[in-house]
Amino acid sequence: MSAVDHSLDSFGDATASATRVTPGNALRPEDIAIQQEKPNDAVARYAVRLGDDALILAQRLSHWISRGPELEEDIALGNIALDQLGHARSFLSYAALAWDKTEDDLAYFREEEEFRSLHMVEQPNGDFAATIVRQLVISIYQHLLYTALLESSDETIAAISAKAVKEVDYHRDHAIMWTLRLGLGTEESARRMRDALDNLWPYVGEIFEDEALHAELGDAGVAPSTLRAAWDEEFGAVLADAELSVPTVPYAMARGRRGEHSEHLGFILAEMQVLARKHPGATW
Repeated sequence: MSAVDHSLDSFGDATASATRVTPGNALRPEDIAIQQEKPNDAVARYAVRLGDDALILAQRLSHWISRGPELEEDIALGNIALDQLGHARSFLSYAALAWDKTEDDLAYFREEEEFRSLHMVEQPNGDFAATIVRQLVISIYQHLLYTALLESSDETIAAISAKAVKEVDYHRDHAIMWTLRLGLGTEESARRMRDALDNLWPYVGEIFEDEALHAELGDAGVAPSTLRAAWDEEFGAVLADAELSVPTVPYAMARGRRGEHSEHLGFILAEMQVLARKHPGATW
């Protein structure tokens, strides 16, 4: 008679399949969904913002699967997309507890104006240079954000961030490597990087805008403006190493945090939500 296997007992449900278990004792969305501690409304709204950014970026990056410029990048971008989807699931699962909903309710059954994603993550993939510039902007920001959130007074936010920051560290390294490779490559690759920087720079300002919500959060969250100086320093240093310049184009009037989105989000949601809405409650 074999001994009882207790290897999954530290996770939210001991019947979870091996494919759902994160190595180590990292907090999973399944654990969050059944925990007893619920966030207050402010923390839940904050978690939605973080989750929406990750969810929409995951959707964008997943479109590179089978379209990458080389097989290694096809796999790399797919893995980054999966990491972002995991972050989204965790943050949305936590937010959903406050309103007796599920992560699927928030992902599939909210309308466009109910999403709180940044305009930056909604922007089209464009060519490979545009995707890399978007990744450089977001990965440096997320790495700074999740590092700061390790000190969050909300234990679940801190735990999600502890896992996410390790993954985003790779995303950042990947974006920096490609920024250097393209910026220092051919004249054509450098030109495409300059074009991508000019086209995406208008959406950078929104990332670091504080909201009244951040005052409500107190030590549970991080005011984006406090990350700007460190982001400017790191982003500028990468561009300098790649012989690229920080753009001087003005910022756009971007209000994704208020539910006012770019023209692109509706198309993303139409594709992402269609199956769940046509067959609500379906499982497989």
